[in-house]
Amino acid sequence: MSRKKMILDLDTGIDDALALAYAIGHDDIDLIGIIATYGNALTNVTAKNSLDLLDLLGAHDVPVFIGESHSSTTTDFTVMPISQAIHGQNGIGDVEVAASTRSVDSQNGIDFLIEAAHQYKDELIYLPTGPLTNLAKALKKDPSIAKLIGQTTLMGGALTVPGNVTPFTEANIHQDPEAADYVFKNQENLTMVGLDVTLRTLLTKRHTQEWRDLGTTAGQNYADIMDYYIDAYYNLDIDKKGAALHDPLAVAVAVDPSYVTTLDLNMQVTYDQESGDYGRTIGDKAKLLEPTISKAAVLVDQDRFVSDFQQMMIKVLA
Repeated sequence: MSRKKMILDLDTGIDDALALAYAIGHDDIDLIGIIATYGNALTNVTAKNSLDLLDLLGAHDVPVFIGESHSSTTTDFTVMPISQAIHGQNGIGDVEVAASTRSVDSQNGIDFLIEAAHQYKDELIYLPTGPLTNLAKALKKDPSIAKLIGQTTLMGGALTVPGNVTPFTEANIHQDPEAADYVFKNQENLTMVGLDVTLRTLLTKRHTQEWRDLGTTAGQNYADIMDYYIDAYYNLDIDKKGAALHDPLAVAVAVDPSYVTTLDLNMQVTYDQESGDYGRTIGDKAKLLEPTISKAAVLVDQDRFVSDFQQMMIKVLA
């Protein structure tokens, strides 16, 4: 199998850090770049986190590009207090990772995505784990990428379970529902990996102890980062059994769809502030009879995925 070119679009908090590590370690993924965006932290912070983590893991050749710093309908962005409680003030559990000596790339992240879509076409996987602002902007600048990008797999949304910001809305979609709606209605070959499946994939301190036992700086740093996340899940009563592997599951599904069962469905995102379901990911009633351009993951083989994820992390952190 030829290695797929992958772009990660990260608001690098804790599970984004796990997704980055998983992509670096995967034999079938050629990580060609990271686009930094806002969400778990401000864009300049998420860019720094990505650079620092890439260097920690020895991926010194992967460039980081700057994407949007706020939603398509606002002029600035403030990190939600709940995000800071879950991810820490610096986005990665308040763990101090050695600072990278590299700088972000001079090219804008939107232009990088558009160029990569034209260069790699079917071989390109685009994987956003934060708001969909960057992709919506790229689509509006160059609508042809809707058909060019081989696969778009996103972490976000909730179809069959409640949201984690409102009863209907998942956090990434909540950051920019208008952009998300545009993406769902236009981007082809799209798979939504949402809370329906990610909440079933739990990591525990038994797993992170195995990372510590490797005796490496990377293992220590990542264990500290993930333990912060597990503690936040426990203390905030999100889940007492462990912390969910939201973003790395999306990376895994992008290269091995057999981890999940999907539902073919043309989707939309509601963004009427008065409706009471702002930011809801739901089937598009107007397109029920049209060919589907997207899928939603509704079931996951969580035991296989968590086991495979742990083996990948031990390999990457060693």
